[in-house]
Amino acid sequence: MSQPVRTVLYVRLPVWKIYPGGVIYVADFIHKERPDVRQELLDMALLPADERKAALRARIEALRPDVVAFSWRNMQTFGPHPENDALDVVMNFDYSPNPARRVKAAWDALGIIWDYAAARLRNFGYMKLVRRLLPEARIVVGGTAVSIFGKYIAEKCPTDTVVVVGEGEEAMLSVVDGFDRPAGHHYYKDRDGRVVHRPADENFDLGRLTAVDFAYVESIFPGFRDYLDGYIGVHTKRGCPFQCHFCLYNKIEGAHQRFRDPAEVAKEVEALNKVYGVKYIWFTDAQFCSTLRSTRHVEAILDEMVARAVKVNWTGYLRLNHLTADIARKMLQSGLISIDLSFTGTQDIIDSLTLGYDLDQQMAAFKLFKEAGHSDQQVKLYMPLNAPGETEATLLATIDRIKELYGMFGRDNVLPFIFFIGIQPNTPVERRLIAEGYLAKDYDPLTLNPFVIKKLLYNPDPLGRLIAQAYLEAMTRHDPSSDYIGRTTMEILERRLRGGAPVLQPAV
Repeated sequence: MSQPVRTVLYVRLPVWKIYPGGVIYVADFIHKERPDVRQELLDMALLPADERKAALRARIEALRPDVVAFSWRNMQTFGPHPENDALDVVMNFDYSPNPARRVKAAWDALGIIWDYAAARLRNFGYMKLVRRLLPEARIVVGGTAVSIFGKYIAEKCPTDTVVVVGEGEEAMLSVVDGFDRPAGHHYYKDRDGRVVHRPADENFDLGRLTAVDFAYVESIFPGFRDYLDGYIGVHTKRGCPFQCHFCLYNKIEGAHQRFRDPAEVAKEVEALNKVYGVKYIWFTDAQFCSTLRSTRHVEAILDEMVARAVKVNWTGYLRLNHLTADIARKMLQSGLISIDLSFTGTQDIIDSLTLGYDLDQQMAAFKLFKEAGHSDQQVKLYMPLNAPGETEATLLATIDRIKELYGMFGRDNVLPFIFFIGIQPNTPVERRLIAEGYLAKDYDPLTLNPFVIKKLLYNPDPLGRLIAQAYLEAMTRHDPSSDYIGRTTMEILERRLRGGAPVLQPAV
């Protein structure tokens, strides 16, 4: 393709209903850089499954786009999300004392795997449909799934497809300009079927991202208003300098943090709130505040939000390393609705996973929130239970720390989330587990083998059995109207660890 592009159709591939922030940022950027390019966004998440293919065909035939850009969010089978709960399935299959539940879990597991396998085939099928209807069009594929599994996806795509890893703005701009070579980190499958890889050697300048023009977005995206009653994603920076053993953010976005203009971020939130009535904001950064510089950047954003009298409830993944009493006060004043963060009760596990923070410092930061006027904001603890190095002693230490937080914030406001590390390819934890023999050297991270998939949701015995049985007991006697299941699970786990616990009995 030597001529600049006139029309682009973005296709958000099927996923649960969640705001398509990534593709919106790209489309907004392209509009500002190349305002003569016509763009449309088709969101398959908003369509019934049996209408998606026809809708894509209809938009292709009506628009005849020069470029069709697909956004693909998730691909692996082990990640629990609103459309399935792989965690419940695995726990019941492996550890439930009730044979009927184990049989049901096996059936549910096969259903989850079948759905994912079929979804992959359908997604590649949508790309093949584009190639069939538009032989000369260029295809672009990006999104979270692509950033993790770009090489695999490139091999399966039609020819003349750019597979974007990580940031999409520069790559998409080069596509719109009729590139000689695509920009940014990507795989490119050329017209002869050869796949070439260009690694990232620079990062996009986030200073170029001004506040999203939502009036324009609404004009190209008919489904925009369908998301306004939930959380809207806004990002303030990209990049992460930390080396957490299970995370890929520092590879996908780079290890160097880059920041948007705080005034532009606040302007974006203000437009969502005052023009569109949005009440909930999720800051989508890898971590909303982490380094000293990023914490100062957050403070500048909060100052702008307060100055603009923005009335929203907001949250995001927090680190509390550099929290001050003044910033804690500003967070609460500007609408912080929950304190969301990774949590484990021992420095040994923090260090084992290279999470890069000090536990005592974190606990002191919690006190700053309390002193700053915490009232009923939830404290959400995402706990990587049974991570490599976990012992009964470290589990008990975590439980004790949670009880400290109950005393500080009130039991009803503290939500311990039970989750296990999902093993991602090319992470330190994957390399460690291969070296230990837990995973085969040649294992396939996209396998549909249920016994390998179970291993990728890391919860090995002996603690895996103990945790799972506590969780399953909590499920059998849990009353959602009166308590949160994570709290119930941790209390049962404490009883079992401290002794005197009966063996789990089959549910009646």
